[in-house]
Amino acid sequence: MVRRIQPEPFRIKMVEPVSIPDKAQREEALKRGHFNLFGLRSEDVYIDLLTDSGTGAMSKQQWAALMRGDEAYAGATSFYALKEAVKDILGFDYVIPCHQGRAAENVTFGALVKPGDRIPFNMPFDTTRAHIFNVGAEPVDCVIDEAYDPAKYHPFKGNVDIAKLEKAIQAYGVERIPLIMVTITNNSGGGQPVSLANLREVRKVADKYGIPLFLDAARMAENAYFIKTREEACKDMSVAEILKACMDCADAITVSAKKDPLVNIGGLVCTRTEDLYYKILPRVILFEGFATYGGLAGRDLECLAQGLREMVQEDYLSHRIAQVAYLGDLLDEAGVPFVKPTGGHAIFIDAAAFLPHIPQKYYPADVLGVEVYREGAVRGIGLGALAFATEDEATGEIVYPKLELFRLAINRRTYTNSHMEYVAETIINVYKRRDSIRYGLKVDFAPAAKGLHHFLAHLSPVSL
Repeated sequence: MVRRIQPEPFRIKMVEPVSIPDKAQREEALKRGHFNLFGLRSEDVYIDLLTDSGTGAMSKQQWAALMRGDEAYAGATSFYALKEAVKDILGFDYVIPCHQGRAAENVTFGALVKPGDRIPFNMPFDTTRAHIFNVGAEPVDCVIDEAYDPAKYHPFKGNVDIAKLEKAIQAYGVERIPLIMVTITNNSGGGQPVSLANLREVRKVADKYGIPLFLDAARMAENAYFIKTREEACKDMSVAEILKACMDCADAITVSAKKDPLVNIGGLVCTRTEDLYYKILPRVILFEGFATYGGLAGRDLECLAQGLREMVQEDYLSHRIAQVAYLGDLLDEAGVPFVKPTGGHAIFIDAAAFLPHIPQKYYPADVLGVEVYREGAVRGIGLGALAFATEDEATGEIVYPKLELFRLAINRRTYTNSHMEYVAETIINVYKRRDSIRYGLKVDFAPAAKGLHHFLAHLSPVSL
């Protein structure tokens, strides 16, 4: 017998019972949640792949670290444990804790960005875009063209197109670009990595124009692992060494610690210089908490310090990436279209190719999400027109995103390989009956906040 995937590098010490709701219960849950998978209750779901954010399992060392938490308002020893871990693993001297990644985005963009500014990216994710919109600025996508072709293989589909980046800077002017930001891995484009060589090229452009370079580094360890396995010049480096080299390219980073750093709550802003630190810090005190806790309990700071050290363990990362790839292999064998190569934290199904008969204005990625839940009580999330469509201010026309994806985000150290087989079976069963799916979704209600309506939208089916 050929083993298809390496075994888990951990054993299970505690279990959380889960069950599969029956078909009638699933249908009622969809109606109660207004056909928006964010509206489902946890108890409605058997395998929950809505997000990999804050959904992982902590180690026994992290649980032990909880007991070391120093809950002092100012100067807690737990903050200095975190500061030491950041210096050791990431190399930054200045550390600002926040309660999660979008809080880090809020304090960063709120402190540094003004109305009318433009922020060049590879591709920003939904909350990142929303924070930029919220301060009256606009993101500018500068990702390579290969990112928009789900079926095309490229080892680093998250790379910034340097020519596009220079063109954006020249078009908008340095005075309107307070920072450049690169998301590693590129979530909006399928969890695709950015090469170290590309980061260094972006650094050169940033230096040329005197613009600070930030990384959205929520999945930085997974990105470093891909560099080790796909970038020839880095094959003999450790993941920890590669990660440090990536960080060396940046003036600052924002981090949702609920991803790679393996905690259920937490975020970071880390800066290279004291000047940048003090530009951001007052907003943290205003919106999050004092400088040494930033909205987190001391026990959370301790868990995060430990998680930063664990995230670069190569046996863990090897299994993590392999488990996601295993799900991709099972789907690929059945002909299910998804973004290739397999991303670091999720499988991104190409909903436009899966349901080509459903126009994008009827949200095929979200229709697919409804059908996958109906089939097997598996929850993912649509990342297509509902999440990313915008209105052209000049014409009033809807501008649809180039990708219509349905994401299955794999929780860290949480599900077994047999769970991946169940998910694959569920998706494949929907794929076999895809031609019979003859409806779309329409929005009955959505809040006015730009870039956020997909979280709270009320949807209903419409026959096609």
